[in-house]
Amino acid sequence: MNKPADLPTPVASAVTGRHRMTPSEAFVETLVAQGVKDVFGIVGSAYMDALDLFPLAGIRFISVAHEQGGGHMADGYSRVSGRHGVCIAQNGPGITNYVTSVAAAYWAHSPVVCITPETGSMTLGLGGFQETDQLPIFSRITKYQAHVNNKARMAELTSRAFDRAHLELGPTQLNIPRDFFYGDIECEIPRPMTIERGAGGEKSLDEAAALLASAKFPVILAGGGVIMANGQPEAIALAELLQAPVAVSYLHNDAFPAKHALWCGPLGYQGSKAAMKLISQADVVLALGTRLGPFGTLPQHGIDYWPKQAKIIQVDADAKMLGLVKPISVGICGDAKAAAAALSARLKGRALACQANQADRLAKVKAEKAAWEAELDGWTHEKDAWSLEQAKSSAHMHPRQMLRELERAMPEGAMVSTDIGNICSVSNSYLRFDRPRSMFAAMSFGNCGYAFPTIIGAKVAAPDRPAIAYVGDGAWGMSFGELQTCVREAIPVTAVVFNNGQWGAEKKNHVDFYANRFLGVNLDKQPSWAAVAKAMGAEGHRIEKLSDVGPALRAAAAAQRDGRTTVLEMMVTRELGDPFRRDALALPTRHLAKYKSTEAK
Repeated sequence: MNKPADLPTPVASAVTGRHRMTPSEAFVETLVAQGVKDVFGIVGSAYMDALDLFPLAGIRFISVAHEQGGGHMADGYSRVSGRHGVCIAQNGPGITNYVTSVAAAYWAHSPVVCITPETGSMTLGLGGFQETDQLPIFSRITKYQAHVNNKARMAELTSRAFDRAHLELGPTQLNIPRDFFYGDIECEIPRPMTIERGAGGEKSLDEAAALLASAKFPVILAGGGVIMANGQPEAIALAELLQAPVAVSYLHNDAFPAKHALWCGPLGYQGSKAAMKLISQADVVLALGTRLGPFGTLPQHGIDYWPKQAKIIQVDADAKMLGLVKPISVGICGDAKAAAAALSARLKGRALACQANQADRLAKVKAEKAAWEAELDGWTHEKDAWSLEQAKSSAHMHPRQMLRELERAMPEGAMVSTDIGNICSVSNSYLRFDRPRSMFAAMSFGNCGYAFPTIIGAKVAAPDRPAIAYVGDGAWGMSFGELQTCVREAIPVTAVVFNNGQWGAEKKNHVDFYANRFLGVNLDKQPSWAAVAKAMGAEGHRIEKLSDVGPALRAAAAAQRDGRTTVLEMMVTRELGDPFRRDALALPTRHLAKYKSTEAK
C-alpha cells in the first residue's frame, strides 16, 4: 500500500545519541531501531499520539477486522520473516481480544510483540471506561512482560520487550498507560540486542557424536528449531553424512525438504506411515530442535511407533524442554543449526557403524515411502460404516482425493497455513515443502480461526510467495471477516474452504463414542461462501469436481500475482478421518435410569 502523497519521505533509521522528545516519539523511534515496518491492529484513542507518527517513521499500520486476527497476522509475519511480528489495539476489550492469538504464538515460539495500551495511570483501579488489569491476563502466555511505570523509561522498556521476544523465542507484552505517551522526556534510543546461540556443551556434543557413530539405524527427527535457526542446510549435511532417514515433527513439514531422498514425512496426528515405520526401527534418534511434544509422538494409524529401546539425543535451545516428555540419553542445550554443524564436524572422517548396512537402510526408506504414497493414492473413502454411508449419499468430492489434487497443483514456493479440524488435520498427510518457513499451524494450542489471518500476515512479510490457507467451514465462519483486511489493505491471498457442513473433528467423537447422537456439530443453512467472498470484494468459486481442483488453485495463484484474493469453496463429503486422540474419550457410562438409553451399546 503506497504512502499518502502529502506525507514526507519516511526516515531510514532511528535517531542516535541523547535527545529531548515526547514518549510517543521515543516509542516510535524504538520501533524503527528494531526494524519494524508493519504493525497489525485496530485504531484506538489510547495510542493515537504514537500512531500519528507511524507514516513519518516508515511504519505501515494494517487495519484488521478483529484483534484476534491481527495477533495471528503478527504471528504469521514473524514465522515467515524471522523478525518481530507486532500488534496493537485499544485498551480493555481491544487488548483482551488478543489473548487467543498470543497464546497460539506462545506455542509456536513466535517473536510477537503485543503492545497493550492501558487505562491512564491516574484512573487505574477506579473502574473507568474500557478498564481491566492487563498484565495478569497475559502472564502465562508470554515470555516476558514490560510495564512502562514511568514515561522516561519508554524507550528502554520498549526495546527490552523486542529483545526478549527473540531471546526467549516467544511473544512478549509491552503494557503502556495511555497518559504516558504524552509529555517530554530526554533519552537515547537503545540499539537492538543480538545474541549468538551456541552449539551446546562440548561434553554433551561428544557423547551425542559417539552415540551416532555407533548407531546401526540412526533416524533424525527435525523440528521447528531447525526452521527458527535457519539450520536446514546443516540438518541436510548431517543427514547425508549418516545417510539417516529424516522425519519431521508434528506440523513442521517444512523442517526438511520433501524432495530429498532421505525425507520420510511427519510424525504425529495424520502423519506419514513411512516416517512412523522407519523411526520404530531406530536404535538412535536425534531429535534436532524439537521439544518432542506429546501430541506429536502419539500412536497413529494403529502404529505405536515411538522406539522403546532407542537412545534419544535431544537438541533444544530451551534447557527446560530436555527430557521433559520423553526420556533421553543425551540432552544438548543449543541452537539446532550450530549443534548439527558441530555434530557433523565430530563425525566426519570417523568410522560409522551405520555405513555397514547403508544400502539395506536406504532400500527400506525407499520402499516405505513408495508404499505410503501408493496408499494415499488409493485412499478413496474412509472405512468406518458411518463415513461409507455418507459417501454413498453424496456426489461431492472425497476430502482425501481433493487434498491430493491440491498437493499436486501447489505453486512453487507456496506458504500454507492450516486451521484446526478434521480435514485440515488430514492435510498433514499431503503437505510437502522444499523450503523452510512454509507451513504454519496453531501448534498444540489448536484454536479455530487461526489459518486465514495467519496467512495474511505471512503474505505481508513475503509478498512474492503464494499464500494459501486451508480452513474448515466452521473455522471459516470465525475468520472470514478478515476478507475485509485483504481487500482494504491490498493483501492478496487464497483461502481454500472445506465445506462439509459440520464440525468434523467433534462429529467423529459422536460417531465413535456416542452412537451417532449428533448435537451441535451440524452446520446447516450456511451461506454460499463463494458468494459471500464476492460480496466482500474478493473472488469466490464453488468447486464440486476433482478435475476442477488443480486448475482452480492455479488460477487463484495467478490472481494473487494480479493482487486479488480468492476463496475456493470445496464441496466435500462428510466422511471423517481418524479422531484427534482415541485415548482422549471413553465409551460413556450412565447410572441414572433416565439417561440409560444414551449408554453406548
